[in-house]
Amino acid sequence: MYQAPRGTQDVLPTDIAYHTFVESKARRFASLYGYQELRTPTFEETGLFQRGAGESTDVVEKEMYSFRDKGDNDITLRAEGTAPVVRAYLQHGMHTLPQPVRLFSLISVFRYDRPQAGRLREHHQLDCEAIGEDDPLLDGELIALLWRFYEALGLRDLSLQINSIGDANCRPAYLELLRTYYRGHQAELCGDCRRRLEVNPLRLLDFKVPTCQPIAQKAPSLIDHLCDECAEHYQRVLAVVGEEKIPVVPNPRLVRGFDYYTRTVFEVWPQRTGEQSALGGGGRYDGLAEQLGGKHTPGVGFGTGIERLVLNLKEQGVEVPASPGPQVYVVHLGTGTEPAANSFARELRAHGVPTLRGVGTRSMRARLRHADAARVRWVVVFGEDEVKDGKVTLRDMAATEPETLSTEAALERIKRDEQMQTHLGSGTFSMESS
Repeated sequence: MYQAPRGTQDVLPTDIAYHTFVESKARRFASLYGYQELRTPTFEETGLFQRGAGESTDVVEKEMYSFRDKGDNDITLRAEGTAPVVRAYLQHGMHTLPQPVRLFSLISVFRYDRPQAGRLREHHQLDCEAIGEDDPLLDGELIALLWRFYEALGLRDLSLQINSIGDANCRPAYLELLRTYYRGHQAELCGDCRRRLEVNPLRLLDFKVPTCQPIAQKAPSLIDHLCDECAEHYQRVLAVVGEEKIPVVPNPRLVRGFDYYTRTVFEVWPQRTGEQSALGGGGRYDGLAEQLGGKHTPGVGFGTGIERLVLNLKEQGVEVPASPGPQVYVVHLGTGTEPAANSFARELRAHGVPTLRGVGTRSMRARLRHADAARVRWVVVFGEDEVKDGKVTLRDMAATEPETLSTEAALERIKRDEQMQTHLGSGTFSMESS
């Protein structure tokens, strides 16, 4: 038998409520902060990710799903969310719009990585990007959006890890200082760290190999070597986040995994920390548009994985609303009853009542078991005698005895109940109530 490829998963109806809950909150909070939805292709030219994320990053070197298509083009399945959004911004002339342009996407991302809890080879994420402005207020706004989104999901005991990694003015001198420090410990480094020392020394700071972490902990801090402009930007971001009453943990070893980041970088960690435990993160990428062939265009954004959020919701015991199901189960019994049952189900659906139509030749006992398993409120039975008299048997699954009503009266009873349930289930949205 065929099975889903390793590192992918089927989201079954029993689990879908978690995903729809997270996705609906994501759309609501992105819209609340003024972000508009954008959809980019599932695959892009390979060079977009090579130039954007950086050729020496793990994603580009080891994890991309790349192939040559029939037109002899080098193509890669979406490896991350930011570069495609910036490409779309440049391609469609969004610089002519009022800046910054705030965009969000719910996307699938593909990485050939070792599958583990909360990290799959195909995963889904909320991606938010604000392009065209370098104001630190925008960094703080994005962090607040992400934090309030997590609060609305019901997640607890989170911490905001934040750092500044400088820019092209101050980072080169720091990297030389970092190389000098690490070369003094080269004999103690693992093979991967020795390679990173030459091609991407900043990534040494958050490398997860236990034997190399003590060296990273004593490395010079980039925060102490920021230029005046980067230091001021960082302090203003911290001030904005502080106004939001978000608990901040300055983390001088946080650098993120892509070369396009500048200045602000951040992640949100659950209480259960460790490798690959971050719920989401992002940062500023003021040079990415130029790397992709455009003019200098600052930007800041984040991504947060849906599967990892679902995992943490379950671990924290957060209950989510059940997915809406059918409210009515319509069955027919006997000769000549099928058209009347079909007509009644059609009428219910025309009035917006989710309706399940009983099919096959099962016994009435089996049909009631089916209705009970589907958790419907009403069962409507069309038997030969009922159809002859223009009536139905209406069973309220929460009551004990069924009733015999005219088809019109049964329809009105069900419609009235559906309208009442819809009214009770609606409410005014607020950050507190969500």
